[in-house]
Amino acid sequence: MKTEAKLQKEAMKVLKETSRTFYIPIKLLESNVREAVASAYLCMRAIDEIEDHEQLDVTIVIDLLNKVSDILDHTIATGESMASALDELFAPYRDQLPEVTLRLADWVEFCPETARNKVLESTAIMGRGMAEWAGKDWVIETREDLDDYTYFVAGLVGVMLADIWRWYDGTETDRDLAIGFGRGLQSVNILRNYKEDAVRDVNFFPNDWKLPEMFAYAEENLALADAYIEDIHTKTILNFCNIPLALAHSTLDALKEGREKMSRIEVVSVVNKAILK
Repeated sequence: MKTEAKLQKEAMKVLKETSRTFYIPIKLLESNVREAVASAYLCMRAIDEIEDHEQLDVTIVIDLLNKVSDILDHTIATGESMASALDELFAPYRDQLPEVTLRLADWVEFCPETARNKVLESTAIMGRGMAEWAGKDWVIETREDLDDYTYFVAGLVGVMLADIWRWYDGTETDRDLAIGFGRGLQSVNILRNYKEDAVRDVNFFPNDWKLPEMFAYAEENLALADAYIEDIHTKTILNFCNIPLALAHSTLDALKEGREKMSRIEVVSVVNKAILK
């Protein structure tokens, strides 16, 4: 078993390598809640890497996502370690899956024990939702389809964060607004990446939707996200939410101006303004 300090160092290293958006706000959180959120992010990133894998056949993707979810549920029910079960599941694909996925059991171990089941539950639900959408070949035809997809890949993140805030210091937030927080960030990602997605023959726009409709969808959900953070009064948690939300708003503004992304200087400026001193 890895020492707690070593595991924490490795978890933050992998976090930094996998998410520039969330590394800074997670680092700014206080001890304990920082470990819970970092663990949650890494667990969800682990299964996201399976869903997004371009070399694995979709039947394998679906099987892996469902079986990972089963293992997580088993751990919730029994309290048993999942390490050996995950090692066995991932063994045939060890050369294809990234470190963040292969070390899923480590990220669970890294999570504070009293928050662990919340993280496991949300990750398992996300895994099954992703498997379902992989089975549909990620074909989104209606607004309802888009809502369903963005719920599983991002709205659930908002719900899980709301659970963590409540666990940490009793902060209460509205569940629907928490979902909007996740959806808002995801819809900006869809807009930012839609040209690259098209090259992969993937399209997250509902039928007959063009950029104006997707911009409106993003704005609608970012407005929910703005309302969501009004219930948060713990400064470090507010900073955590403010940073990605401010970046999403600024990215959306840049995309509307026809720019593909913000400059690094703009990003630094937005982050600095978002942090409450």
